[in-house]
Amino acid sequence: MKAAVLGLGTMGAPMAANLLSKGFEVTVYNRSTDKTVPLVEQGATAVHLPREAATQSDVIITMVSDDSSIEAIYYGEDGVLAGVRSGHIVIDCSTISPSLVQQLAAACAERGAQFLDAPVTGSKPAAVDGTLVFMVGGEETALQQAMPVLEAMGRMIVHMGPNGSGSITKLAHNTIVGINNAALAEGFAMVSKAGVNPEAFLQVVRNGSAGSKAAELKGEKIIAGNFDNQFSLQLMLKDLKLASVLTDTMQSPTPMLEVAKSLFQMGQTAGFGEEDLCSLVKIYEQWIGHPIGQSKNNE
Repeated sequence: MKAAVLGLGTMGAPMAANLLSKGFEVTVYNRSTDKTVPLVEQGATAVHLPREAATQSDVIITMVSDDSSIEAIYYGEDGVLAGVRSGHIVIDCSTISPSLVQQLAAACAERGAQFLDAPVTGSKPAAVDGTLVFMVGGEETALQQAMPVLEAMGRMIVHMGPNGSGSITKLAHNTIVGINNAALAEGFAMVSKAGVNPEAFLQVVRNGSAGSKAAELKGEKIIAGNFDNQFSLQLMLKDLKLASVLTDTMQSPTPMLEVAKSLFQMGQTAGFGEEDLCSLVKIYEQWIGHPIGQSKNNE
């Protein structure tokens, strides 16, 4: 089975590397061609147009940042859809709007291809380790055909329902992620302002009812002031905005989503967008007047 990966950023590049390590023939495409070089050295074939990647593959995987990037890759005479043919399976792993998912699924169906919306969770470490969790929307038959490819990149593949279900699941999931990270930042700010040791606080959080993936993955980064990007603040803000549009369309009240979105917007406005999403804590540090880690010296 030949696979193509289009979009070689924080997630796409290690996903392609895992496919190569599992013995798949892999074609890669990225707008910035320098990102294809390490994968070519590992055995991938690089192409210059999305259409070429589609033409040369059985399974086409896209992993880019947002709706506009997806539209740029899929549409036009050199886009993915120009190379899609009957029998293709097209898998988008990006976090995009459910409405765009439906458009892509319809466009693939017109060409005799099957489309899966299969966003992921796990961020960069899981992409590198091949332990991503895929939440998949689409036909069961298409999912079963694509399963060997997905299993080469992830540890769990969950079928959520028809096209759009994967996208909706991801937006709901990342709403929780955003809220949890905002809550963690606020808790750290409380104890830090009071002079309580943040390392001791994190130990309690991890072992108490407030424990979360946010605490496990971001707690030590916050204390160390390490905001190296694993999943950026600006991408989290993008996802929260998409979730807000979705819930507005459904007329579903989401007060905590709206508060989290406002906080991440503050982080973006303050210039933290390209840093890890846990850099949201910098907003709280501005409010309390010192870095979170500083309070451990005030015991």
